[in-house]
Amino acid sequence: MFKITRSAPTLSQSFLEDESVPSVHRRHPDELSAMDIDDNDNDLGIGPSSLRKDIVSAGEVITSSKEFMRGHGTYVEDDQVISSVTGTIEKVNKLISVKALKSRYVPEVGDLVIGRIVEVQPQRWKVDTNARQDAVLMLSSVNLPGGVQRRKMESDALKMRDFLAEGDLLVAEVQAFFADGAMSLHTRSLKYGKLRNGQLLTLPPRLIRRLKSHFHHLPPPCGPTGVDIILGLNGFVWVSAGTSESQREGGEGFDAEGVYSNVNDDISPEGRRAIAEVANLIEVFAAYDVPLSDTLIADGYAWITQQRKSRPSSGAIRGGEAERMVFEVTGLDIISTSA
Repeated sequence: MFKITRSAPTLSQSFLEDESVPSVHRRHPDELSAMDIDDNDNDLGIGPSSLRKDIVSAGEVITSSKEFMRGHGTYVEDDQVISSVTGTIEKVNKLISVKALKSRYVPEVGDLVIGRIVEVQPQRWKVDTNARQDAVLMLSSVNLPGGVQRRKMESDALKMRDFLAEGDLLVAEVQAFFADGAMSLHTRSLKYGKLRNGQLLTLPPRLIRRLKSHFHHLPPPCGPTGVDIILGLNGFVWVSAGTSESQREGGEGFDAEGVYSNVNDDISPEGRRAIAEVANLIEVFAAYDVPLSDTLIADGYAWITQQRKSRPSSGAIRGGEAERMVFEVTGLDIISTSA
């Protein structure tokens, strides 16, 4: 068991003394706001939860409905706003809602998601995206091999399993919703499509923050070609061998014919080690409920690199070393307690 308390950063953080190590994340403590609510804005008036805590359980009175409006995760009874789920209180002006601690992914139009094909149907694929319902990817919403722009024909429908078969992973964007609430996906951009040469991580969706871009690249020396990271808002994270920017955007070097290939490229042992290290780093942050961002991952890998210089090791980060890394990178003090 452990608990997390805030503590000021120490001056003995050796990895920050190196000017080559980025410290952007340190200068932006507001990135941790996803885990906390500002106490100054949490005055909920009369109620058991007023200025007392940010986490409420189902059936707990939050505040008076005469002063605040109820939002998702709440209901009104006897002029009181009551939580219907166990989660954290979110306040926007006079709107009170409760975000469940554990829940399925709730999609929005424009979200970037990572999914797995679970079924091939006529003119469409069913995709598992960690939501309450399987998403739908229409044949008309994908790019053809070679990037050919034309109307999909019957011959294309007969070759759907050559494009995407059961078990394949892909990255897509939420385009719209059907009448039954199911997501409609599309992969028309060259940034989207089938995923290869990497490792899939499954995290709670609440740890994935909405960022300007969810495609990130850690350059060498993080592996011979770097490491690419895709943060899906549905909680699926893809860590793969790095590629050049032109290849990622469909420019020079982009393999248009190999978009739907089922064969992984040859990855050197150094590249595999870099993928495993980044995946381990992300899992450590998730274990301590730290919301992910590109600067956080970059700072975490810089910390690992600095530690490896002074104390060479190829093992995974765990135990006391993981707690120290989280503390020095985020400023969160991890205090172990016995059960």
